[in-house]
Amino acid sequence: MRKIMILALLCCASVTFAQKKAPQLTAKNIDQVIKAMTLEEKAQLLVGIEYDKKDPVLRAQIQGLEVGVAGQTHAIPRLGIPGTLMTDGPAGVRISPTREGDSRTFYATAFPIGTLMASSWDVENARKMGEAIGQETLDYGCDVLLAPGMNIHRNPLCGRNFEYFSEDPVLSGNISGYEILGVQSKGVGTSAKHFVTNNQETFRTQNNSIVGQKALREIYLKNFEIALRIGNPWTVMSSYNTLNGTRVMYKKSLLTDWLRGEMGFKGMVVTDWYGYRDPVEQEIGGSDLLQAGVKEQVDDIIKGVKEGKLLMEIVDRNVRHLLEYIVKTPHFRHYQAANQTDLKAHAQVSREAAEQGIILLKNDNSTLPIAQNQRVALFGQGSYKGFLAHGTGSGSVNKAYTINLMQGLENAGFTLEPELKSLYEDAENKVAISRSYAERRAKDADVAIVTIKRDAGEGADRLDEKGDWLLDDLEMNLLKNVSDAFHAQGKKVVVVLNIGGVIETASWSGLADAILLPWQPGIEGGNAVADILCGKVNPSGKLPMTFPVAYADIPSSKNFPSHFHKEAWDKDKKDIGWTKYDEGIWVGYRYFNTFNKPVAYPFGYGLSYTTFAYNDAKVKESKGEYLISVTIKNTGKVAGKEVAEAYISAPKGKTDKPARELKAFAKTRLLQPGESQVLTMRVKASDLASFEETSNSWITDAGTYKIGIGASVEDIRTSASFEVKKTTIQKVPTII
Repeated sequence: MRKIMILALLCCASVTFAQKKAPQLTAKNIDQVIKAMTLEEKAQLLVGIEYDKKDPVLRAQIQGLEVGVAGQTHAIPRLGIPGTLMTDGPAGVRISPTREGDSRTFYATAFPIGTLMASSWDVENARKMGEAIGQETLDYGCDVLLAPGMNIHRNPLCGRNFEYFSEDPVLSGNISGYEILGVQSKGVGTSAKHFVTNNQETFRTQNNSIVGQKALREIYLKNFEIALRIGNPWTVMSSYNTLNGTRVMYKKSLLTDWLRGEMGFKGMVVTDWYGYRDPVEQEIGGSDLLQAGVKEQVDDIIKGVKEGKLLMEIVDRNVRHLLEYIVKTPHFRHYQAANQTDLKAHAQVSREAAEQGIILLKNDNSTLPIAQNQRVALFGQGSYKGFLAHGTGSGSVNKAYTINLMQGLENAGFTLEPELKSLYEDAENKVAISRSYAERRAKDADVAIVTIKRDAGEGADRLDEKGDWLLDDLEMNLLKNVSDAFHAQGKKVVVVLNIGGVIETASWSGLADAILLPWQPGIEGGNAVADILCGKVNPSGKLPMTFPVAYADIPSSKNFPSHFHKEAWDKDKKDIGWTKYDEGIWVGYRYFNTFNKPVAYPFGYGLSYTTFAYNDAKVKESKGEYLISVTIKNTGKVAGKEVAEAYISAPKGKTDKPARELKAFAKTRLLQPGESQVLTMRVKASDLASFEETSNSWITDAGTYKIGIGASVEDIRTSASFEVKKTTIQKVPTII
């Protein structure tokens, strides 16, 4: 027995000694730690822990696992490797409001949706909002925010467009890049997503996006390129879909050659959340962390190495990317999360961010702002308990409240017509408003406000039908009856669009005297809208996409699954198993402006309560970039901000080019009446190039480049030009 005890003590001592010898992870010994890891530990680190997150040992390894986040990484205590937490989302931290064994309720701030942030055309606004989201990410014990969502608005019916920014890659890339800077300034990471061509929700995990090299590089990769250059996100999330026949998560030419090679990305690539996909193919292609995690993936990585299908050098490369990420995280720093955050301060940030992006689409005869002594008849379910802060799915937030439009107007001091308030607050379904009822309300009120709302979100695309793209019969009758009744009394009608994506407006906009577009403006949305309606804040938002006259006018409407929501996936069927991007680069204003197609509202458009003059446009070449300057003067009677949009018209060459292409933008500070500001914008010489598919090259053609600076793509106020004396050609690899 004594001998057995001695042997046992010796074994324990040897285990303890071995454990002491094991290197503990630091930022400087990653290679040493990788050498010390077993194959099983490496495989485990490369796969998320969804499959065994209820394991009590695992729960002890990750403090705060119960916060209800989207995903986690494995801890390896033997080597000092902590687990980390990843949380949605694009409009604010998405955690569970309840936790096991805790009676408290945990809320986060719902910030304005991505489309509204892009509508501000204000990079510092995006940075400031990012800082607040980053602080909440840190405060709630998370390491990475799975945002921003930044896919291009190829088609207005994509269900997740509310999360995304724009139809234009320059606007999208800059706003998302500065949001990334803001979030990561708080010591947490971001995940730029969904990389790439994830432009529809219908069969999103299976659909094959068939995209030409020119459109891929000029439109769908360009915004990621810009965001990577500005923000340097800790991680990039690969998309569910297939691209030109290969799943994105397997695609070496994209994840390794373009992202890490051409772009020099040093961070971690994480897959989107799904079940089993071939982990060997993923790791070879350049996917590092496989989420949400399936046990078979761990086993298959081990098997793949042992059978020679997966080289250990690839495993080590990808493990290194994870460890380089982990050493930057709050969990690695042993940060003790407060598990509470300054919701009051962040609500104010949300409100101010929304105010900077709300767009005034129409304002006949100075209908807005509304004097506060006027009595308001507030129509529409969306004005009351149906007011939307954001869309659905991973872009939603577990928030404590939403200020609706009724509350916002009352907070601003307006008197609301009480019968309407009772009618809508008591109603469970949509309310039909007759002409006679509208006439009674017109006698009692001074102005009518009608809210039209639209919800959408993850997992389904919208439809080009009544009740979605089009107003339904109840909405159209409501608007007609209210318009007729109030106009008969010489009173005005205002429409508020509480929507996540573009809807048809041409058929009914004539019924309204003013149209305000606040999108889905976050937790303080009603207050933000009221601030615009009463004139406390002068609207300065501009459209980040085109509002067409009709859905059929959009080139991608011929290749988008707007009617397939009830059918089964079929790999051989158009827009079910594959979607061909036949429109190429002719997305949004690039098509409408180049081919002179009439629109309801053009890209970059937005009105103000004041007026601005544009003067002294200049361009100067300096060290590989062009400095564009313009003087903006407030020529009206109230203070306001203005966005200057710089479009370039390039000389003809071998390849198609838009008539105008956004290359830079800037927003003024709040200018008092008569006050001026000189705005300076920078365009890199390389950003003048167009992609030519035959030679697979970026070509900057010699000739005269015209710069148009204006208030929208169709409203150029001043111009300048410069010469490029020599054609330059940069050949690049094909992204097969």
